[in-house]
Amino acid sequence: MRVHYLQHVEFEDLGSMHAWFNKRSELLTATHLYRQTGLPKLDSFDWLVVMGGPMGVGDNAAYPWLAAEQAFIQAAIDAGKTVLGICLGAQLIAAALEAEISTNPRREIGWFPLRGEHKEHPIAQLLDGCMAFHWHGDTFALPAGAQHLASSEACRNQAFSIRDRVFGFQFHLETTEQSARALLRHCRDELDGSHYVQSSHQVLQHSQRFDRINNTMSNLLDLIAELTAS
Repeated sequence: MRVHYLQHVEFEDLGSMHAWFNKRSELLTATHLYRQTGLPKLDSFDWLVVMGGPMGVGDNAAYPWLAAEQAFIQAAIDAGKTVLGICLGAQLIAAALEAEISTNPRREIGWFPLRGEHKEHPIAQLLDGCMAFHWHGDTFALPAGAQHLASSEACRNQAFSIRDRVFGFQFHLETTEQSARALLRHCRDELDGSHYVQSSHQVLQHSQRFDRINNTMSNLLDLIAELTAS
C-alpha cells in the first residue's frame, strides 16, 4: 500500500493516522499545498488522504490551488484509488463529485456523539455512539450514489462511502491532544460560544478522549483496508 496525503495548513496533519500508515504502508508521501508543493502522478500511490483546514471549498481567490486539488481528487477517484477525506477533505471530495457544499445551520466544535446511519454497514456500526471531536462550520450534501454512514445532532451528514472505495468524514478521529491545542491556538476566533461550540477548557479537560478516538481511527482504517482489499 502506497499512501499520499494532501495537507492544507501546517497545524492539521495526519495526527494519529501517521502511526497507522507508517506501520501498514510501504510508502508514505505528502503534498503540502500551503507550501505550493506539486501534486504527484496518479500511478505513484494507492490511497489518497485529504486532510482538513480552516479554509472553505469555495475560497479559490485566497487559495488558488484549491481548484487544481479538487480536479486531482476527481482524477484519483476516476482512477479507482482509495480516497479518504477528513473535514475539509470530505467536503472537497463531495464537491469533486458535484455535491453541494454549504454553511451548516450550526457551527460544531468540540466533543459530540455520532449516530450511525445505514446500520448494516460496518463503518456505521463502528461510529454509532462514538464521542467524536468536531471542528467545522460547513457541511456537504451526499454525493450521488453515496451511502450515508453517520450523523450528529448538529450536522446531518457526518460520513459517507461510495462503493466502499471513497470515504468522507466530517468529524475528526485523528486529532491528538497536541493537534487540538494547535487548533485552539490558530483558530480560537471560531469559539463563538454558540450552542454546539465548546470552550477551550471543555475541549481539553478529558484528555483520555483523544486516546479513545485515536483507537477508533485505527479501527476505522483497518475496516477501510479490509473493504478496499475485497
